[in-house]
Amino acid sequence: MGRLAIFIERYSISGSFELDSLLRFKDAGERRGHDVSYLFRPELRHITRYDAVFIRATTDPLNASFVASRVAEMHGIPVIDDSHSILVCCDKIWMYQLLQKRGVDIPRTVFLHRSEVNELRAVALFRELGPKIVLKAPDSSFSSHVEKVESPAEFVEIGEKFLRRSDRILAQEFVKSLFDWRVGVLGGKPLYACRYIIPEETFKIMAVVDGKLRLCWTEGVALDAAPPEVVRLAVEAANAIGEGLYGVDLKQVDGRTVVIEVNDNPTINAGLEDLYAPDLYDRIVAHLLEERRPRHPAKRS
Repeated sequence: MGRLAIFIERYSISGSFELDSLLRFKDAGERRGHDVSYLFRPELRHITRYDAVFIRATTDPLNASFVASRVAEMHGIPVIDDSHSILVCCDKIWMYQLLQKRGVDIPRTVFLHRSEVNELRAVALFRELGPKIVLKAPDSSFSSHVEKVESPAEFVEIGEKFLRRSDRILAQEFVKSLFDWRVGVLGGKPLYACRYIIPEETFKIMAVVDGKLRLCWTEGVALDAAPPEVVRLAVEAANAIGEGLYGVDLKQVDGRTVVIEVNDNPTINAGLEDLYAPDLYDRIVAHLLEERRPRHPAKRS
C-alpha cells in the first residue's frame, strides 16, 4: 500500500466537475489498496509523509504548486507535475523551441524581441504568416494573453501590451477550426481524447465576449475513434516535454495536423475528459505509486 497526496487549492473544488473528479481519484486509489489524502497549502510541510504527490491546482513557477513539486523532488518522491514540465509549459517560447527541436509540426511561429514589435516588422510578418496572426505572451494560460490581430496597428497595440509581461513574445500563423483536439498523454502513452468545441464568437477555448465569459464545449471521444495522426502527434509532442501528464491541444484542418500547445496539469473534469476513458484515474494512480518508485524511501513523521 502506498500513500498518495493530492495537492489542491481551495479554488480546485469550486465546481462540481472538479470536485467529482477529485473524488474519483481518491476512490481509484483506495480501490487499489492505497491511502489517498488531499493536501492544502498550509500542509506542504507534510509532503515527506507520502509516497507520491499529484498536483491538481494551477501550476506556475510563482504558485504554491511549484513549491509542492520541488519539495517532492528534493525528497525523491514521484510527483505530477514535475518542476521541469511546469517551467517549460509556463514558458511558451521554451515549449515551442523544444517542439521545433524534435521536429513536431506546429503552426508557423516567429519569436519576437521587443525591438521587432513595430509596423514595419508587422507588414513582413503578415506576408509570411498570412492575413491573420495570433500573438501570444510566453506565460499565457487559459487563453489569456492570446490575441488575434489583422493589421499592423493591432499588431503593435497588442504586442506592446504583451511586452509589459515579457521581453519577448511570439507570433503564430492563425489556423482556423471549429474545434481543438485535446489528447491526454501519461508517461508517453495516450490517456484520453476529446474535442473542445470553440464558441462562434471567438477563436479561443476561453474568452470574454461583450463582457460575458464564453467557454468551449467539451465533447469526449474514444481514443480509438480519434484520428491516428492526432494521437501520434500528441504523444510525440508530450515526449518532447517530459514523461509526466500532459494535455496536448491540436488542430487538424484539410489533412494538416499541428500542435497548438502542450499543457501540464491538464483539465480532467468528471463526465467530460474522462467520458470514454473511465480508467484514467486508475492509470494515473498506478503510474505514480505502482510503476514509479521513489529514489529514496519517503520519510514518515
